Amino acid sequence: MTQLNTPYPSTAYITGFLRSRGVDAVQADLALALVLKLFTPAGLEAVRGKALAQPEADRSGSVHAFLDQFDRYRGTIGPVIAYLQGRDSTLAHRIAARELLPEGPRFSALEVYVDAALSEEGGDPLAWAFGALGVQDKARHIATLYLNDLADVLRDAVDERFAFVRYAESLASSQPSFEPMAAALAAPFTLVDEVLHTLTLATLAQHKPDVVLLSVPFPGALYAALRIAQTIKGQNPHITIALGGGFVNTELRELAEPRLFDFVDYVTLDAGERPLLALLEFLDRKRSRQRLVRTFVRETSEAGTATVKYINFGEPEVAFEDVGTPTWDGLPLDRYLSLLDMLNPMHRLWSDGRWNKLTVAHGCYWKKCSFCDVSLDYISRYETASAATLADRIEAIVNETGQTGFHFVDEAAPPKALKALADELLRRQLPVSWWGNIRFEKTFSPELCQLLADSGCIAMSGGLEVASDRLLTLMKKGVSVEQVARVTKGFSDAGILVHAYLMYGFPTQTVQDTVDSLEYVRQLFENGCIQSGFFHRFSCTVHSPVGLDPAAYGIELVPLPEVTFAKNDIGFIDPTGVDHDALGIGLRKAIYNYMHGIGLDEDVRAWFSHLHDPVPRTRVKRHFIERALDKRERA
Repeated sequence: MTQLNTPYPSTAYITGFLRSRGVDAVQADLALALVLKLFTPAGLEAVRGKALAQPEADRSGSVHAFLDQFDRYRGTIGPVIAYLQGRDSTLAHRIAARELLPEGPRFSALEVYVDAALSEEGGDPLAWAFGALGVQDKARHIATLYLNDLADVLRDAVDERFAFVRYAESLASSQPSFEPMAAALAAPFTLVDEVLHTLTLATLAQHKPDVVLLSVPFPGALYAALRIAQTIKGQNPHITIALGGGFVNTELRELAEPRLFDFVDYVTLDAGERPLLALLEFLDRKRSRQRLVRTFVRETSEAGTATVKYINFGEPEVAFEDVGTPTWDGLPLDRYLSLLDMLNPMHRLWSDGRWNKLTVAHGCYWKKCSFCDVSLDYISRYETASAATLADRIEAIVNETGQTGFHFVDEAAPPKALKALADELLRRQLPVSWWGNIRFEKTFSPELCQLLADSGCIAMSGGLEVASDRLLTLMKKGVSVEQVARVTKGFSDAGILVHAYLMYGFPTQTVQDTVDSLEYVRQLFENGCIQSGFFHRFSCTVHSPVGLDPAAYGIELVPLPEVTFAKNDIGFIDPTGVDHDALGIGLRKAIYNYMHGIGLDEDVRAWFSHLHDPVPRTRVKRHFIERALDKRERA
C-alpha cells in the first residue's frame, strides 16, 4: 500500500528496463486490486460479517456507525468508487449535497472549518474552500472522508494493522528481529489476507511467470509482499521470487535472518538493474552464483544450519542514461482513485490525479545533509541524463498513457538539469504539467522560476527542515532562512505552489528553537512564500552522518539489540531533554491551520496551550521575512 491515485513507479521502471533488454516482463498492482475488491458491495458484506462477530462492547465508534448505516454503505460504495475513478462525474452534485453518503467519525474533521470568519456563505463549513462552483472537488473530499471511515472499520473489525498507506508497518520498520513478522505470517488469514491470496492466485494463472519480483518501497508494504510470496510458494514452489525496493535498500543491508528465505529466494540491494540482469543470467545458467551482484542468498551447511550470504561481484552500474523508459503497460490506469484528503491546493497533489512518475537524475547532487542517508546508493551515486533523453522519455510516456502530468520523484532535482529540461520542453512545445522536489538554493532565481513555470511546472517541494540558521548550519543544508524565503517567493510569484518539508526534534533543538522555527514558518505563509508544509519528527538513522558520528551533534546513541533483520532508526539521548512529542502536537495543529489560511495572525505560543509549562516568546522579529523579501526587491 503506497498511494491509491497512481502506481508506485518502481515496477514501471523495472518493467521498462527489462523489456529494453529483451526480457519478457509484465507488471501487476495487487495493492490497488485489493482495495477495489474490498470496497465493493460483496466486500462490505464480508466486512459486516466480521464486525457482527465482535462483541458489541468491543466495537469502535467507526464500526457502530458502519453497522447502523450499512445499507447506505452497501448501496453507495460502487458509485463512489466509480466517481473517484473519474467514470461518473455527474454524481458529484449528489455527493456534494451531503445527502447521499453515510457519514461516520471521519466527518468530524469538517468541524475544523466551522469558524465565524469562514462560514459566512450560508453556514456551509466547506463553502470557503470550494465556493459555488467547486462541486467536483467538494464531492471528492467528501468521498475521501467516506473511504477513510471504511478503512477505519477494516482496521477495527478485520485487521488491526490495516491502513491505506502504512499497512502492518510496525512488523517491519526498524524491527531487529523477524519474529513478529514470522508470527503474523504463521497466523490464520484475515479477510484482507484471503482477498490478497485470491488475487495472487488469479495473477499467477493469468501470467504464468517463471520469476516474480516483489518491490517493497516502504515498511508498510513488506507484510503483504510476503503474504503474496507465501501464496506463490504454496501454489508453485519452483517459481523464483526476488525481493527489492526502498525498504530493503535502507533497512535490510545487514540481513542475517534465514527465515526470510522461506518466502523469497533472493534479496537484492540498491538500484535493481544490474542485480536483476545478473540474477536472470544466473537462472539461465549463463553465469555462476558467485557472480551475482548485491544479492543475499540462503546457504545450508552439511549439518543443516542455515545462514545468509551476501554476494557482490563487482560490475559497473547501468548508466542512468541507459535505463530505458518506464512503462505503465499492463497497469489499469483508469482504475486508480483520485482522492482529496486535504483542502490545500499543494498538499492535494500527493493523492489527487494520476501522475506519471519520472526521475530527472539518480541520487542527490548535494549529498551533505546530516540527517539523510548520504552513504547509501540512492543518495550518494549522482548521475544525470541529457535533456533530450528526458524529453524523449516524457514524450513516450505521454503517447503510452495519454496523460501529460508528471511527478519528478528525485531526492533533489538539480537546477541545471531542470533548466535544460525546461528549455527542451519549450523547444518541442510539449504541453505537460510537472512538479518535483528540490533544494531551496539561490540558483533558483526569479527568472529560472518563471522559465520552469513556462515549461509546465505547477508545484515544488523542498526541505526547510528546522527554520533556524543555527540548526540549518548543523544540518549542513547549505541554505539560510532568508535564502529560503527569497527562493520560495520567486516560485510563488511565478504561480508555482510551494510545499516545505519541516522537521522537529533535531539534536540540540531547544524549545526556543522550536518556537522561533514556527514563527519563521508563520511568516512564510503570511507573506505568500509557501502554501503547504508538513512537520516530521526527526528520526536518527544508522546510515546518516548523525547516526555515524553522534558526538559531533551532541548526542549519545541508545545501543541497539542484536539485529538480524531490519536496521534503520536508532534512538538517542539528547542532553537538552526537550519533550518534542508534546511540542509536535502544537506544530502539527499550527501547520494544519496555516495551510487552510487560519490563525496566521495568532501568536505562535497559542498553539502550545496544551503544555503545562509556558513556552518562551519568539526571538524572531515580526517582519523578518518581509524584510528579507525587501532585500531581494532592492537587489
